[in-house]
Amino acid sequence: MLPRHPKSQVSGSNNSTYRLYLLVLCALTHTFAAAMPFSCMPVLFAEMSEDLGLSLVQVGTVWGMVSLAGVFVALVGGLLGDRFGVKLVLGLACLLVGITGALRGLSVDFISLAATVFLCGLMRWIIPTNVHKTVGIWFRGQNLSAANGVASMGMGIGLMLGPMVSATLLSPLLGGWRNVLFLYGGVSILIGILWFATGREPRQVDSVTSSSDIVPIHQALPRLIRIKDLWLLGFTLLCRMGCVIGLVGYLPLYLRGQGWSPASADGTLVSFYAASTIAVMPLSFLSDRLGSRKVILFAALMTAVVSLVLLPLAGSILIWTLVILTGIFMDGFMAIALTMVQETSGVGVRYSGTALGLVFTISQLGAAVSPPLGNSLASVNPGSPFIFWAALSIVAIGILSFSSETRRGLFQKKAL
Repeated sequence: MLPRHPKSQVSGSNNSTYRLYLLVLCALTHTFAAAMPFSCMPVLFAEMSEDLGLSLVQVGTVWGMVSLAGVFVALVGGLLGDRFGVKLVLGLACLLVGITGALRGLSVDFISLAATVFLCGLMRWIIPTNVHKTVGIWFRGQNLSAANGVASMGMGIGLMLGPMVSATLLSPLLGGWRNVLFLYGGVSILIGILWFATGREPRQVDSVTSSSDIVPIHQALPRLIRIKDLWLLGFTLLCRMGCVIGLVGYLPLYLRGQGWSPASADGTLVSFYAASTIAVMPLSFLSDRLGSRKVILFAALMTAVVSLVLLPLAGSILIWTLVILTGIFMDGFMAIALTMVQETSGVGVRYSGTALGLVFTISQLGAAVSPPLGNSLASVNPGSPFIFWAALSIVAIGILSFSSETRRGLFQKKAL
């Protein structure tokens, strides 16, 4: 069990139980409000394309709209969480994700689909920043990476379930892709209601985060933009997210084009997310044990390079293997990278929401541009997009090598 913070003012067992409940709620928020409503889209694109007459580049553009929205709102979401508290911000965000997510089901052409996906993405990108801020406040110290791993596991479960059930089960059952999006919208609204009904502001249970610690927006940003390691982590994630988002949006379409059945093509994406979900906690614990965050991140990036280069050349069995190898590190990479953001010198709990928002904003530039750019290379050769995304991982390795290790520094400060 993760230990209580020593300065908690609420009595032990009740506070510990609530903290565990809150961690579960964070994971469920990632699953049902942040992940499933969006991971369902790659496997529904074939149905959407037939219904709305979308080209491959238009599909990539629509998929990139989710990340493009993050460029505009991820930082704002962090600032709002620092200023108004996570209960209010997460409650409203989940409600609005539900409403705008359902609007996607009313789309009649490429423009309306892209617009509603972008609008829903604006709301969606408020969620991860504030979920991880919540985890950073309630679970500090040596187990921060593990707690972030639990929250990221919730994201991984949602990313896995979306492709698993949306096209092959829910769409036939509910009567098409539109009703699937309506269903996910309703579930997101229920999660928002849970935050309003059961959420608790950290300052009510933790003397370190008092009302006097509410951060003015004009104070947080100037402080954080001067921290070099935040920029390095942001640009590392820019390349990483560009690679991963491009891959998962294109892979089912690529495999169908290679003659795979829809169930098999979608199944590779499920296996990608399943491997990520299974591995996220072991990787998070391993980074704590090793006293190093970067060694895991380097392993993830190098695995992606090798797998993506080989993927266009591979047969069916090897494709499954390469996809699973790449997927093992997906959520683990994010959990550890976001832990590094929170552990970066000069950030701390007080500025964690804004710092996470800044890094998410930078990362979404790559995730927004990568899908349409990568998909456009398919006109040269269907395997070319994978080479492009492998190159992004190589660039990420170079950038990460200049960043500071955070975990070892944390141990040194505790020793002092």
